[in-house]
Amino acid sequence: MLSSKSSFPGPFPPEKIWILGAGRFGFIAAQRLSRRLPQSDFLVIELREDRLAKIHRDLGLPIHVEDSLSFICKKPVADDIWIVPAIPVHVAFQWMLHELNKIGKASSLPVPEAVDPQVPNPYRMPNGTLYASFATFICPDSCNEPDDICTYTKQPRPGNLFEHLARIRLPDFNVAVIRSWQLAPGVGGYPAGYLREIFTQQVARQPGNHLIATSCRCHGVIDALHWSLTGQK
Repeated sequence: MLSSKSSFPGPFPPEKIWILGAGRFGFIAAQRLSRRLPQSDFLVIELREDRLAKIHRDLGLPIHVEDSLSFICKKPVADDIWIVPAIPVHVAFQWMLHELNKIGKASSLPVPEAVDPQVPNPYRMPNGTLYASFATFICPDSCNEPDDICTYTKQPRPGNLFEHLARIRLPDFNVAVIRSWQLAPGVGGYPAGYLREIFTQQVARQPGNHLIATSCRCHGVIDALHWSLTGQK
């Protein structure tokens, strides 16, 4: 169930939606959102033509053949477009790296291990990405992310993970959290204008070390970067 209009940033209901990826999760996102928001303008971006062909054939949605991350990095994205990531990439983080390299020099860092004890159920990847989750179980596919009660346990939820991640404290690191709003069960995203505002206000104006997290109420991903203006270290 969609939350009240006031809880969403930018235009709501979404009038324009870009779905990044057309694999299993991309198809689910396209199917559920096109049913729930039939008046919205959709575009599904994916490099594999066979996956896009299924989307176009079964759902009748517009498609574009290209690597989806490259597409949003090189193409101006209007503020009112909702981005729905459905690829195994931290999209907001990679987009910020790309934008920072336009104004300076940016590179990814492993998330410092001091972050692990500050998040629930940390799961660290070999590349230094850190995942966090309130869940110790596989969440039901039909979860509608209710405000107060966990769909699986029927118990009060322990808070909102996006708020929890914003409270991470790490010396010499700024923390920026992008919230992912649920638009359908198992499908979330954010407006491009909201992503751009966080980037401009919290990351681009402050060279140095940054933790970049994207999170819904229950699950999140964290990456780290360092950036400097050209000529600085």
